[in-house]
Amino acid sequence: MNIGDGISVSEFVARRNTVLTRLGSSVGLVLAGDAPASLHGTWQPDWHFYYLTGIRDEPGAAVLFDPQSEDPKRRCVLFLKPRNPEIEAWDGYRDAITEELKRTTGFESIMRTTYLPRMLTQAGRKRKSFACLHPFSVYEAPVSGDLAAFRKVAERCIGVSMRDETNLIPSMRAVKSKVEIDVMERAAAATAEGYRALARAIKPGLAEKEAQRILEEGFRAGGGTGTGYNSIVGSGLNSTVLHYNANNGRMKDGDLLLIDAAARVDGYTADVTRTFPVNGKFTREQREVYAVVLAAMEASIRAVRPGVWMHEVEAAARRVIEKAGYGDAFIHGIGHQLGIEVHDATPDGPLKPGMVVTIEPGIYLPEKKIGIRIEDDILVTKTGSRNLTAMIPKRASEVEGMMKGRKSK
Repeated sequence: MNIGDGISVSEFVARRNTVLTRLGSSVGLVLAGDAPASLHGTWQPDWHFYYLTGIRDEPGAAVLFDPQSEDPKRRCVLFLKPRNPEIEAWDGYRDAITEELKRTTGFESIMRTTYLPRMLTQAGRKRKSFACLHPFSVYEAPVSGDLAAFRKVAERCIGVSMRDETNLIPSMRAVKSKVEIDVMERAAAATAEGYRALARAIKPGLAEKEAQRILEEGFRAGGGTGTGYNSIVGSGLNSTVLHYNANNGRMKDGDLLLIDAAARVDGYTADVTRTFPVNGKFTREQREVYAVVLAAMEASIRAVRPGVWMHEVEAAARRVIEKAGYGDAFIHGIGHQLGIEVHDATPDGPLKPGMVVTIEPGIYLPEKKIGIRIEDDILVTKTGSRNLTAMIPKRASEVEGMMKGRKSK
């Protein structure tokens, strides 16, 4: 079992201890989620579970928090599904529960999931209080896993109550530790390497899929361990499609190329967008629209500081874009939390020091085949902000300079 993607076991233990402290006398449950019977691609755990354990290869696992347990070793218990030699012959061999596994994971108690129903019921009967940690589902979706389990226990025990602690883990995940910020800076550096490699290759006739290959190879060359999300590589009309990822077009002279892609390093991702002129030179109209987007971005970044809400950050960009007459062409929000997930857990409340958010204004004019978005990753500091992806050129002249020396068509 590999733990943490570069984050130390002690940091995961500290995160779990924080949850124990904040739960008080209530019982909590965090579930990894199950892998589907027919698995295509790599299974990913629930990100709350990963954040608290660093484990990404144990479908069906769970962590039980019982802060008032009489046995200190049973206050935070990891549950793993039973071993099955026949299934493991297909899917991979799993660890036995040993003292070594406990040291590796930082859990003093590890049990099989067959014991979870009994222990959860006992904890509920004694504490009389459950705390929901997983996000609540919208009313048309299945109930969140921990709430479903608590309801089953409540049907079998008298006087058990439930309370909402769904903001607890997002509030922890959003405020990054020094180690997390260091990892995200490495992801930003790897992302920069990919953009530098691609800028030298962009030219009329280049296939979007080939551009994606060059970009992602650059991420790996820069130290990336993968991509943080599906790379968007859209030229011409495709640059106006927000989540375009077919990447099957071919670049034409005079087109713009919008790239929204970033490297992942040790479990954390960057998130960057840049827009390039395919022939190396923005037209007058493209440059004018680009200048509006850049000005909106700079206004929003100046607005980022502790105590400010993201809707206030967005308003700063909208004022610039609306004044320029493009209000209807800015069709999305200004950004989001960033970390383990590209759209990371978002707590209630304003910005706090240690949060990393994206700033990504855009203007989209399909009738002119002009799609321009610029995006950077911004760390909220005690007094303002710091741009983690500032090393990737974004001024129009800098973008054109980045492309000099590329191969001719």
